[in-house]
Amino acid sequence: MRGSLDAAEIFPPAPQSPEVEPDLKVSIILSPCFSLLPFACLVDSLRFAADTADYSRRIYCHWQVIAPELKPIKASCGIDVNPEQTLDQVNSSDYLIVIGGRLPLSMDVSEETLHFLQQEHSCGRKIIGICTGSFILARAGLLNGYHCAVNDQHLHQMQQLYPQVKSTSKINFLEDNGVITCNGGTSALDLVFSLIETHCGKARAIKALSGLVLDHRHQEYYAVDRPYGHLLSCGNWQVEQAVALMQRNLSEPLSIAKLAVQLNTTTRALNRAFKKHTNDSPSVISRNMRLALGHWLLTNTARSITQISLECGFSDAPHFSRLFKQVYSVPPGRARSARI
Repeated sequence: MRGSLDAAEIFPPAPQSPEVEPDLKVSIILSPCFSLLPFACLVDSLRFAADTADYSRRIYCHWQVIAPELKPIKASCGIDVNPEQTLDQVNSSDYLIVIGGRLPLSMDVSEETLHFLQQEHSCGRKIIGICTGSFILARAGLLNGYHCAVNDQHLHQMQQLYPQVKSTSKINFLEDNGVITCNGGTSALDLVFSLIETHCGKARAIKALSGLVLDHRHQEYYAVDRPYGHLLSCGNWQVEQAVALMQRNLSEPLSIAKLAVQLNTTTRALNRAFKKHTNDSPSVISRNMRLALGHWLLTNTARSITQISLECGFSDAPHFSRLFKQVYSVPPGRARSARI
């Protein structure tokens, strides 16, 4: 008798990647002795938002590390990161992000990098400085006379070195004159969630949030627009964790049996818990969550109904359309045209 599912059943291979233009593209410049934490916050948030489930493909978001030359860049903690492209090879991005770190070492960027930042800003590219990346932008002259968010421990240093910059430590991130500055650390999460929501929509921001296991701490910002978000704190651990798993696997929905295995419980116990707290079965709630994602994609993107149905974990467009009409009383095409 079989005792458990095998790895191939629990971790299915990635489906075929859809051929779509990324909604958000960023190029990242790492300073000497850069801080690893804001870099990790940025990249992992984009990673979760960029793909279905946890396949980590650069589909809906794209990121790349760039530098004057393809040599490893050492973080302040001693870990090396290899650039993927040189500055003269960079394709167009929505944002050019500079991540700083330990001062004064992080300010020691090349004149080529400073000129590149000035040129990109003059062409209308949005520039972002995270952590002490703001010092590099100030050195490039991009912050003269404009507001800038700085970590409290470096505020006095910024005021001494660049008195013409209107620096403040009272806000996590701000934008002025096409330049966004963020005071670093985990504040980078607030910034990247804002970027993802702006370019990719709230559904993908929520996916990134859930993937980083931050949904409870940031729940007040996202639960209003998330179907069944209130169940994340309903008081029953089985329901709470099952809903969190459903949110992280909207494109590759887990069966009730697989949910039960991952939660180390039984399908009967899981169904009973959902019935008590929701009056619905786990399968109905999972379906409605995926339909809600489909509704958002219909009214906020130009993707085809077939693409949306597959991204929301339905076998085909007719199946998605039939269930969509049952819940929203109109077919997907009409919901899109009417922006219901």
